[in-house]
Amino acid sequence: MFADRARIYVRSGKGGDGHVSFRREKFVPAGGPDGGDGGRGGDVIFAVDEGLNTLTDFRHVRKYRAGDGQEGDKRNCRGKDGEDIVLHVPEGTVIREYNTGKVIADMSGENRRIILLKGGRGGNGNQHYATSTMQAPKYAQPGQPARELELLLELKVIADVGLVGFPNVGKSTLLARVSNARPKIANYHFTTLNPSLGVVDLTDSKGFVMADIPGLIEGASEGIGLGHEFLRHIERTKVLIHVVDAAGSEGRDPLEDIRAINQELKNYQVDLSQKPQIIAANKIDVIPEGEDSAVERIRAEFEPLGVPVFPISAVSGQGVKELLYRVAAMLDEMDDQPVVFAQEYFPETALAFSDEPYTVHYDEAENEYVVEGPRIEKMLGYTNLESEKGFAFFQNFLKSTGILEELEALGIQEGDTVRMYGLSFDYYK
Repeated sequence: MFADRARIYVRSGKGGDGHVSFRREKFVPAGGPDGGDGGRGGDVIFAVDEGLNTLTDFRHVRKYRAGDGQEGDKRNCRGKDGEDIVLHVPEGTVIREYNTGKVIADMSGENRRIILLKGGRGGNGNQHYATSTMQAPKYAQPGQPARELELLLELKVIADVGLVGFPNVGKSTLLARVSNARPKIANYHFTTLNPSLGVVDLTDSKGFVMADIPGLIEGASEGIGLGHEFLRHIERTKVLIHVVDAAGSEGRDPLEDIRAINQELKNYQVDLSQKPQIIAANKIDVIPEGEDSAVERIRAEFEPLGVPVFPISAVSGQGVKELLYRVAAMLDEMDDQPVVFAQEYFPETALAFSDEPYTVHYDEAENEYVVEGPRIEKMLGYTNLESEKGFAFFQNFLKSTGILEELEALGIQEGDTVRMYGLSFDYYK
């Protein structure tokens, strides 16, 4: 089965924590801080692989993790960076955030390789926090946490022209005749399960890529049959060739077929009925002579709407050349750039976090709980604790940063003292 959707989990690497240590040398009795920085976490990277045409591999393995950065060490030694993970996808893969459905990246056009999730930055060792007033900092910066996402991968075929229509109307036969594609052809419903691509070369006109989109049925836009999986591939195409069995060889009315398919295109979440369309009235070679031709009825209904109708025989080739040159002329009037879906979800913004360090510990000598670090120092610098509003902000800060949870984990009780840079507070819930 053709795999054109997959749900996966990806996680970048966590940054290594900065290290807390001090120089301990024989003739340096009060050595300064020498804690090294943590290593950078690995990135999650997506890259286009020209040799792939399905997302099958992602149906077997669903979780992908980049390597974590190592913690820094003493003597200013930096931790080792985590390894990146590179996920190879076929061209045309659209990467969406699973819960919102928003596009993160479209691996088409110039997007051949992207960093989807950056690894966490390694934390600074305590050597970075020595100041004239704090010469022996006992804290270091933690590495940035890993970022994680659930993704929906969708493969949307990249083609200039899409062939649509009911099963067994001759789409595969037409593609095989006009291009280098060799689709399987047989008289079964849903014969084509894979969108087939072929390059159409014209002697005195620009060639184009044509896709045989598998046969649709009524209700496809609601997911009946394989509808959604197939309609998805039409979104990138610039022109639709609506192939219809003008001979009615399976007992269906060609006009009703066209109306039914157009309704499915209109009902799809992206209104596909607005795309330029040409009707290829196929199988004219098997219409009995003298019989009222369905071609004229099709023309009478659709050509006044601006939809050209070309009678053809995909088997004999009759009328096919005229159809192709009309398609090429339509494409010449359009933008050459491929249809690429714009980014709607930005992981760097959506998964942003603050990583300024702080430490929480119990000072047995003073019988106090001590909270310190650049983040705390900065917060106290712009907060007026004497105002009711400022003190409320201070309390929310302690809660939102997780400081209260860490104090409780250390066993703090009501009435115990918390110290922050010379300021002491009694703890009460």
